[in-house]
Amino acid sequence: MELPILQFGRDEFDARRQRTVAQMQAQGLDGLILFRQESMYYLTGYDTSGYSMFQAGYLGADGRTALITRTADRLQSKMTSIFDEVRIWYDREDASPADELRNMLDDHGCRGKRLGIEYHAYGFTGLRAKMVDAALEGFCELIEATDLVREVRMVKSAAELEYVRRAGQLCDQILEVSIQRTAPGVSVKSVYGAMMDSLISSGGDPTASRWPMGAGEAALFGRYHTGDEIVAEQDQVVFEPAAAYRHYHAAMMYNIVTGEASDKQKSMNAAAGEAIDACLDKLRPGATVGEIYDTHLGVVTKAGFGDAALAACGYTLGIAYPPSWMDWPMLWTGNPWVIEAGMVFFMHMILFDADTGLSMCIGETAIVHDGEAERVNHIPREVIVK
Repeated sequence: MELPILQFGRDEFDARRQRTVAQMQAQGLDGLILFRQESMYYLTGYDTSGYSMFQAGYLGADGRTALITRTADRLQSKMTSIFDEVRIWYDREDASPADELRNMLDDHGCRGKRLGIEYHAYGFTGLRAKMVDAALEGFCELIEATDLVREVRMVKSAAELEYVRRAGQLCDQILEVSIQRTAPGVSVKSVYGAMMDSLISSGGDPTASRWPMGAGEAALFGRYHTGDEIVAEQDQVVFEPAAAYRHYHAAMMYNIVTGEASDKQKSMNAAAGEAIDACLDKLRPGATVGEIYDTHLGVVTKAGFGDAALAACGYTLGIAYPPSWMDWPMLWTGNPWVIEAGMVFFMHMILFDADTGLSMCIGETAIVHDGEAERVNHIPREVIVK
């Protein structure tokens, strides 16, 4: 096996670093301290779940990179990344990894410099942030720069979009599994397991979030929950699964009805279908993210379901590590972010009617092009009835 194990060619990584360094220079930064695992994977290929513990990457304005991590990742960091340097901090009672980070930064000429830092990162807890702030006080100037790499990542390369398309294909595959397996008397968890088996056995990755799925009253849940419902003879099951391929995600959302679909469910589903098709038509370069939300809300409100809609109807997708596949910007009213070709959005038309207990949803992932958006997964527009 050729080392390091990379999911993209060196030219791709070089281009990513160049774009990121250009943004750093535009913001007057001499370097960038990385805590988001997505940033490290994007810039160097580094692939780990070790971000649950203290680790930090560094990207200098000269393009040089460095990593400080634990012994558990000493080999994996070298075997899956192109970090120019890997340093280790050692687990012990008096360990001070923030001081080790400062020493690494000092060796890279960062004393007295202006450094960006990714404060909003899942592994970079409040306690760890306070520790880093204390270690770097008086050493350098820290500038919040969580969004710098994220914004560079938003417009995907041709190679990245191929991974998104593969994730979309896997979504369609597990959709079919869910339709086949959902039936009265079956547990929701058994359907979940069959879908996950299909995803993993076909070369996909575990997704960055647990899938929201529920029957009966839990069909109004928008988050994963413990327990295990048994599908009733007359029931509705909500699904919000995703597929990941090389950590690139595509997500979807839908309901499966057992028994007969009521007229209200059919009307809700028709509104959701009309809304997502209108949003797909609006999803073009030059539109704003807020306009997508307003398009969705206008359709469902006209159909009489405005009160059942949520305050956001989607978000961007790409590289994601647990605990969430959601990325920014989110689709809510007034969001001024301008859409560009090469971006990827998951748009979900969620209708949760608390008064009737009914749930109907349609969600798909799409790639933005100069013309029509490209759906990478495909949810039926008619009610799925078993």
